[in-house]
Amino acid sequence: MSTSKLAWDDFRLIKAIADAGGLTGAASALGVNHSTVFRRLGQIEEQVGHALFERRKTGYVATSAGEEMTTLASRIDDDVTAFGRRLAGRDLAPSGELRVTTTDTLYLHTLLPIFAAFRAAHPLIRLDVVMASQTLNLSRRDADVAIRASDSPGETLVGRRLATLSWAVYACADAPVTEAEAADPKLLFRRDWVALGDPLGYVKAARYVRDHVPADRIALRSSAVLGLTEAVEHGIGIGPLPCFIADQRPGLVRLLPPDPDFSTGLWILTHPDIRHAPRVRAFMDFVGGELAKRKALLEGAG
Repeated sequence: MSTSKLAWDDFRLIKAIADAGGLTGAASALGVNHSTVFRRLGQIEEQVGHALFERRKTGYVATSAGEEMTTLASRIDDDVTAFGRRLAGRDLAPSGELRVTTTDTLYLHTLLPIFAAFRAAHPLIRLDVVMASQTLNLSRRDADVAIRASDSPGETLVGRRLATLSWAVYACADAPVTEAEAADPKLLFRRDWVALGDPLGYVKAARYVRDHVPADRIALRSSAVLGLTEAVEHGIGIGPLPCFIADQRPGLVRLLPPDPDFSTGLWILTHPDIRHAPRVRAFMDFVGGELAKRKALLEGAG
């Protein structure tokens, strides 16, 4: 047995197989072909003198030796990632690329003009904006800064809560609330509704519709908040919408005041290792300040 010639790529390969549970997934993750992974695994096992995986019908399962290599590979990977974050935090001037993750809803209705103003103030900083409903991992540098709606933004991140994003039930302007509905809001459940689809089923407003509106009154489901807004404005049904979007559309009217049960926090976040990088600090200060100016709109008060 000789482990003196094991390279970092060997550890990466073992970790990839363990993560994927097989050779095909590992090959895809590493950007090589299946036969290369198969051949290299055999060479590594021969070199260390131990089987690193049990070949089962359900896939490849790491042996104790394989688990030890996988754990070490993960630790090395984390150390390399942390080193990259620390280097990024040593930038001397607000310049370079900054990767920002947010949702398409926030980007189109609130952030885009703020980003334009930021670029005018800091032309040496290039923005790479990733619009995603899922949460990207700031610890692994999937993004440098996140602007996200959340009630649990993550204990390992740093930043601040900027506002509370409020939601209310809206209808198209041609179908305002009636006197009877104002007196008894439960009568609104007799109307047709629109709702967020399964990809956004975790949103508080989506859960409310799911729990209170009969299934046969759901006229349309949308996988995007923007699609839901358009559906309400076209009169397909009523539904809960973010106030910062709906209140800027004359074709929409509130049926009920903002519901605290729908609201969630709006955060701007980064990783502690790069919080003092000039480009990160400049972006968070500028964007945070501009969003604070829009707090009344975001919270449904303006």
